Amino acid sequence: MTAGAGAQDTPLALICGGGSLPLAVADSVSARGRSVLLFPLHGAANPTDYAGRPAHWLYYGQGGKFERLAHAAGCRDVVFIGSLVRPALWQIRPDWRILKYMPRILAAYRGGDDHLLKSIGRLFEENGFRLLGAHEAAPEILMPERMLGRVQPTERARDDIAFGLDYLRASGPFDIGQAVVVVDKHVLAVEAAEGTDAMLVRVAEMRASGRVRSTVGTGVLVKAPKRGQDARFDLPSIGPRTVENVARAGLAGIAVTAGSSILAEPERIVAAADRAKIFVVGVAAETDR
Repeated sequence: MTAGAGAQDTPLALICGGGSLPLAVADSVSARGRSVLLFPLHGAANPTDYAGRPAHWLYYGQGGKFERLAHAAGCRDVVFIGSLVRPALWQIRPDWRILKYMPRILAAYRGGDDHLLKSIGRLFEENGFRLLGAHEAAPEILMPERMLGRVQPTERARDDIAFGLDYLRASGPFDIGQAVVVVDKHVLAVEAAEGTDAMLVRVAEMRASGRVRSTVGTGVLVKAPKRGQDARFDLPSIGPRTVENVARAGLAGIAVTAGSSILAEPERIVAAADRAKIFVVGVAAETDR
């Protein structure tokens, strides 16, 4: 589906996780003249971020509430956006509409995050909704294939980027994570359930404890989608906080795949990267290096 394939004359429903990206997408869609209905998730979205914005808060499992409100507003298209920590089963509060789907939801938990999200997505589609990727609703949020900011990666860093992309291509089928930290072609950390920011905090702690011996200002955070990943869900993303954590971890920069990774607040990313003297680059998914 192309960016303009959605029903532009109907509101877009945004199911919002954490971070600044959901509101950035909402603002981009609104600027295009399409109304947006916000559904932030308890335990994921920050209530302070939504102060003053009309929003319908949901607990995990309140599919009936979502369906009622979305249909009443005329929504057909739905976007899932924002950071999420996979909820424990006891955190799900199924309403009457969802209770009949619980066996399928329980089965979906026996797999990785991509498997779980695809399974939940099918439930939405079966109930009359069309799922879009955030980039389809707001294509300007995608990372371009170029540098952001003033700092350029060295040849050493470019070798680490290529190595990181090779690793992510190999690990993608296992549905583990979308990010890796590479220093001198050595995998220092791999993203798992903790998320990118927590992984970078772990790298900073290892450096502080002397377990990382490389020079400060070397090494790269590399992010890329998993092979075969459904682009409607959980594309790799970076924001200003990513830049700050990369700097604290003592790395040289960030590389993400162009056209398949999302930028949250690009102006702030550039300012933070220039201030920290690290590079941010969008790269092709395949590299000859």
